[in-house]
Amino acid sequence: MCMTCGCSPEAEITLTDMQTGRHARLGAGAHEHHDGHGHSHSHEHGTIIPLEHNLLSKNDRLAERNRGWLAGRGIHAVNLMSSPGAGKTTLLERTIRELGAELRIHVIEGDQETALDGKRIRAAGAAAIQINTGAACHLDAEMAGAALRQLDPPQGSVVLIENVGNLVCPAMFDLGEQARVIVASVPEGDDKPAKYPHMFRKADVIVLNKMDLLPHVQFDVAAFERAARNLNPAALIFQVSATTGQGLEAWREWLRAGAKGSKL
Repeated sequence: MCMTCGCSPEAEITLTDMQTGRHARLGAGAHEHHDGHGHSHSHEHGTIIPLEHNLLSKNDRLAERNRGWLAGRGIHAVNLMSSPGAGKTTLLERTIRELGAELRIHVIEGDQETALDGKRIRAAGAAAIQINTGAACHLDAEMAGAALRQLDPPQGSVVLIENVGNLVCPAMFDLGEQARVIVASVPEGDDKPAKYPHMFRKADVIVLNKMDLLPHVQFDVAAFERAARNLNPAALIFQVSATTGQGLEAWREWLRAGAKGSKL
């Protein structure tokens, strides 16, 4: 067991087609580990050792293969990342209901266990593949590629990938997506960009969710946005409530532009 991210070499990755209930398995482990760990570690306080190069190199090769597969079909893929409970699934449900008639939306759902989110996505009206990662705390390019082949989205569609809830490891693993979105939420606190800078540096869009709860919690919107822009000046920031619909027009316009191959 890797003590940094929780990935286990014995983890069995399960893909479930939410329409048919058909299961597929990637086997023991979604990526290679060496000496029992997928990451290098140091026990000296203050020393940081990066992920092993061979692990990320393998993932990057598979991600480029996914990117080519998507580009050849004109499919726009978006990787949504957040901590658990930030509201990714609720955002996807509302997006599907409001844009489903306009965009052909397909979803890859990533969770360590259960098919609960996949069922929610299907009930909202989109085809979905549920990936259960077991002990692994993120999706990687191999999992995404297997899910894409099983999902088989049609030409010109939009694939929304809901990553496992985690603000660390998902940022390090390219899936082959065209865009990355981080969903943060007001109840989590305004210090998330400072605490998890790598995630915010990697984002094309930062969705600040649950704005309807702002009157009830201590959250400095200006401080959050200032910290996020210091890390990533080019990122778009949308203030939204996936529950009430507040601010979601900008999010919808961004998705429409991406589906057409353009940028806002």
